[in-house]
Amino acid sequence: KEPAADAAPGPSAAFRLMVTRREPAVRLQYAVSGLEPLAWSEDHRVSVSTARSIAVLELICDVHNPGQDLVIHRTSVPAPLSSCLLKVGSKTEVAECKEKFAASKDPTVSQTFMLDRMFNPEGKALPSMRGFKYTSWSPMGCDANGRCLLAALTMDNRLTVQVNLNRLQWVQLVDLTEIYGERLYETSYRLSKNEAPGGNLGDFAEFQRRHSMQTPVRMEWSGICTTQQVKHNNECRDVGSVLLAVLFENGNIAVWQFQLPFVGKESISSCNTIESGISSPSVLFWWEYEHNNRKMSGLIVGSAFGPVKILPVNLKAVKGYFTLRQPVVLWKEMDQLPVHSIKCVPLYHPYQKCSCSLVVAARGSYVFWCLLLISKAGLNVHNSHVTGLHSLPIVSMTADKQNGTVYTCSSDGKVRQLIPIFTDVALKFEHQLIKLSDVFGSVRTHGIAVSPCGAYLAIITTEGMVNGLHPVNKNYQVQFVTLKTFEEAAAQLLESSVQNLFKQVDLIDLVRWKILKDKHIPQFLHEALEKKIESSGVTYFWRFKLFLLRILYQSMQKTPSEALWKPTHEDSKILLVDSPGTGNAEEEQQEEGTSSKQVSKQERSKEGDAEEPADDSLPPSGDSGSREPMEEKLLEIQGKIEAVEMHLTREHMKRVLGEVYLHTWITENTSIPTRGLCNFLMSDDEYDDRTARVLIGHISKKMNKQTFPEHCSLCKEILPFTDRKQAVCSNGHIWLRCFLTYQSCQSLIYRRCLLHDSIARHPAPEDPDWIKRLLQSPCPFCDSPVF
Repeated sequence: KEPAADAAPGPSAAFRLMVTRREPAVRLQYAVSGLEPLAWSEDHRVSVSTARSIAVLELICDVHNPGQDLVIHRTSVPAPLSSCLLKVGSKTEVAECKEKFAASKDPTVSQTFMLDRMFNPEGKALPSMRGFKYTSWSPMGCDANGRCLLAALTMDNRLTVQVNLNRLQWVQLVDLTEIYGERLYETSYRLSKNEAPGGNLGDFAEFQRRHSMQTPVRMEWSGICTTQQVKHNNECRDVGSVLLAVLFENGNIAVWQFQLPFVGKESISSCNTIESGISSPSVLFWWEYEHNNRKMSGLIVGSAFGPVKILPVNLKAVKGYFTLRQPVVLWKEMDQLPVHSIKCVPLYHPYQKCSCSLVVAARGSYVFWCLLLISKAGLNVHNSHVTGLHSLPIVSMTADKQNGTVYTCSSDGKVRQLIPIFTDVALKFEHQLIKLSDVFGSVRTHGIAVSPCGAYLAIITTEGMVNGLHPVNKNYQVQFVTLKTFEEAAAQLLESSVQNLFKQVDLIDLVRWKILKDKHIPQFLHEALEKKIESSGVTYFWRFKLFLLRILYQSMQKTPSEALWKPTHEDSKILLVDSPGTGNAEEEQQEEGTSSKQVSKQERSKEGDAEEPADDSLPPSGDSGSREPMEEKLLEIQGKIEAVEMHLTREHMKRVLGEVYLHTWITENTSIPTRGLCNFLMSDDEYDDRTARVLIGHISKKMNKQTFPEHCSLCKEILPFTDRKQAVCSNGHIWLRCFLTYQSCQSLIYRRCLLHDSIARHPAPEDPDWIKRLLQSPCPFCDSPVF
């Protein structure tokens, strides 16, 4: 063990944190429920467990919205209307046993049975057990759209997996509680064939045992494991799978393996049950460690009595996974400090020059930490506690996976930021206090969650005490504060190893907010981005440039001073008057409205940070002379946007042609307009790309003068490839083009990307695998998934 004095009392100047409030605050319809009611997914959706539903808030960095507030898309997962009854036997046998236990003359049996909501979820005279106990997000890439799945655990112990495919409605894919209960019923509630058969259900101890062995406490998703599967024609294809570990009340852990994409019950590959041997388990988390290109895994389990240990996960069916030989005890003291939350963050040790794992656990008002290192001598374990953080127990804890920063909060509105700093032996923590009362006023906190890239912190708050009095009503709200500055977010985007804008929505939203406030792109960001484009030419930096130009264009648009849907009586009066002067009056009123809009925009801009105006800043509105330079600047930005879009289009066309060349035989007709793509790329004399010319030359030899044109489905005329966005036949029929394969979408149903940048057709059953892979790609302009 390390000494307990491992946390510096205050932050140094390098780690000082300034938080800023972001609007809007999202008000919840119902009170929050569960132990950790807030969770933030990798695809930037925040789930909030409440007493009637799960509120899901999706953060969208909308490039078409000139407003400075966060853009949040809100959906809801309703709680089931019927209560969940765990399957402990046949219906008639269970009904007889319940009547027997309720009428028992032994008060230890009758009162225990009547008061335990696990046995009586419907409640009868008591209120029903509706609401959610816990939610957990899967990694990205698990559903049919390549996004996250949501595992939801209700208060009456129903564990389901939910999916949101059309962005409006959540659909239940599978009820794992029901499936697990059926499996136990078929095996007579034995985990192995060698195990002795259980007792009679009429025995109250057996009745309790069957319930506790299928009552979920927590569940957590593992990372995605990719293996290669050999097909009948000896081709190898990558098959992805994900594991869901479910911790039960009796200490057992069920590990479900799902094949990806997860579409329902048929995607379940296996279910293995592990006996942890931990009494009163309270929380679990996956430990995943990569050492010498070998991935090791285990399950970290915490107890309500205090101990924490890692259990090996022996899954023979999952290739590429290695585990521990035996359990590793991280904390063995039965000190009655319950483990409330566990997080595990992979880090790189700068002194040992190897990867390591930082495990943190909230125990009472303390934070237990453990550093795991694998060396030639074996597994090294360093552990200790961080004290002096909170005067009340920690109610929520979250961790930034990028740098290992940990955030904890207590119910009195105080949040602590803990920054790990490596030493020669292990590590120490520098921590600082974030007083939410300085940002929101007097509040009580119920949960926190940090965004995937560490830019935002989501907080559930209610009103605190005012003048020593508690509020009459509780209004639950989800508030957002910034954790990074604009400069930090921009630097992280430029040096990103992910190179995907959608996976960094929280960072680019900070950049969007800054540009909309200042109405110009900072010079340092513009220069650094141009250098990246010149040196590497990666399309990610072109997409980042397109994003910045679009936000700059929005910042210069005239924002309406009133709601656009609101009718004005003055307009209607003017339109009803039939006189020669009507047109002049209407023009004068339009000019007045324009000037008032410009003034309101100037007033809004004054609310931002006072900085020196740059070249791209807005000139003051006034006469037509100042309006003309503004229109010229907008046209200039629009021209730059179109140029970047054309570059990204050509790069994606080259990728599509590359797939066509690799997967087609000589003179093979595909649904992709290959000849049209080649002619479109070569139509511009200024476009001189040697790679494109060589690729088109090879494809032309394969096609052997065949053109394979597209035909209009209405009139059978040829659809020429003259426009990247649409196809128009000679009779004037217009069809939009799929931006992933550049085919014409000749149907009434097609998909759109999250930001409505592009459209794509649905995969057809006759499509080969390589075309289906192209149709699964994100938007070539904004990296958003396509729905």
